[in-house]
Amino acid sequence: MKEHDTSRLHSAVLVSPKRERRRDRKARKLAARELLARDRAEQKTAARARADALTAERKATVVLPKAGEAGLAALRTPGRLRLPRHQDTSATLAGAYPFLAEGGLGSDGVFVGQDLYSGSSFVYDPWVLYTQGLITAPNLVLAGIVGSGKSSLAKSLYTRSIPFGRRVYIPGDPKGEHTAVAEAVGGKAIALGHGMSARLNPLEEGHRPSGLDDAQWAAQVSARRRDLLGALAETVLDRQLSPLEHTAIDIALAEVVRTADVPVLPLVVDRLLEPDPSVDPDGRLTEDGRLPGHALRRLVAGDLAGLFDGPSTVRFDPTLPMVSLDLSRVTENATLVSVLMTCASAWMESALLDPNGGQRWVVYDEAWRLMSHPALLRRMDAHWRLARHYGIANMLVFHKLSDLDNVGDSGSAMRALAASLLANAETRVVYRQESDQLGSTASALGLTGTEQSLLPTLGTGQGLWRIKHRSFVVQHQLHPAELELFDTAGRMTGVAPAPPAHLMDGTSSRR
Repeated sequence: MKEHDTSRLHSAVLVSPKRERRRDRKARKLAARELLARDRAEQKTAARARADALTAERKATVVLPKAGEAGLAALRTPGRLRLPRHQDTSATLAGAYPFLAEGGLGSDGVFVGQDLYSGSSFVYDPWVLYTQGLITAPNLVLAGIVGSGKSSLAKSLYTRSIPFGRRVYIPGDPKGEHTAVAEAVGGKAIALGHGMSARLNPLEEGHRPSGLDDAQWAAQVSARRRDLLGALAETVLDRQLSPLEHTAIDIALAEVVRTADVPVLPLVVDRLLEPDPSVDPDGRLTEDGRLPGHALRRLVAGDLAGLFDGPSTVRFDPTLPMVSLDLSRVTENATLVSVLMTCASAWMESALLDPNGGQRWVVYDEAWRLMSHPALLRRMDAHWRLARHYGIANMLVFHKLSDLDNVGDSGSAMRALAASLLANAETRVVYRQESDQLGSTASALGLTGTEQSLLPTLGTGQGLWRIKHRSFVVQHQLHPAELELFDTAGRMTGVAPAPPAHLMDGTSSRR
């Protein structure tokens, strides 16, 4: 009995549950391999059947010979087949040859020249484009090296706009290039400089806009006079005024307006340097206004004397087709140029605020000279931001866009203001640029590689127009009368320009 029990015990050990699980795993793996092998075999059989079917279909297909069928089935004649020439409109044929050229800006506007890609006429008008919703900022930046033709383009744009009711204001013409143009179109050029009879009173009331009552007009004149005196003092001092200095100027100006029939700058200087004892019993105003008083005194008794020390002998008439401030006689004095520009900007503001003033071009030529003065740059920035409100289109003319990098220090407020001028101009016209300027120009305008490679190859009068996100390459075309009047190389060629009596014949078109 014990031996039998011992054998049963040994057999139980040989078939333990652990060994049974191992046997089951092997069986499952074997079954899986058999299933995979069966599936692969079925796939091979199906693929072989498909290949056999394609081979049989190919053998059963009848293909014509390469030379075609013989005999009448060849559909050939001994003579040539002649078809009539197809003629259609360009609008219809554009569907057969799409994407060859830009569609253009339409036909409403001022004629500029020829689109070199499409061959069609190119017209431009910021007010028309704004009305159509193609742009939202009616400002234009024009850059080009000397001799590329940018000045002629600027003059063409604003003179060809005059027959359509637009007026032109040029608050500073450092080279006197626009004087002959202003006279030719029936406008006026105000030439300023030492030894000349023209004198400007920065404190005159200026043009009164329609729709203002006496109280509103007095408040507007007072605010403009305060801002102008502060800007003039900052320009001469080359720094911003402190609150105490602003207060001294305000009190001196109020005293002059109260006691004088015609406020002039010498009276304000006297009140700053020697305030009325009843207003300044302890002498604090005398101390606070000493530096701005001496700065303004330079305009009436120093090296800038003779231009601002009395009533105006010339008037800014906003009703003329064109008004230009000729600064060619004072270009050697950068401070005087800035002062004159500041005064002209103040005159323009009163005219620009007139709701009945119409649409106007405001042209800033040789912009690199003007933007070096903070007070003037702030006024320019305000004009650009309020362009739609004023109904104006500003034009800023550069030699190269890298001129913006010379305005103030990197990261300064002046540099930011200069960059904002470019950001608020959705029309950028770039004439020929030197190779070393391509990188900065492409970066500032966001040009593509193709557009950047075009710039050094542009000829005289050819420009790359970037209008928002659209690009055009345009050849500017001039009327013979314009070519003679707009010439800026007379001294180099020895031929002095002779302005014609009437400029406008055949120089503009609105279709």
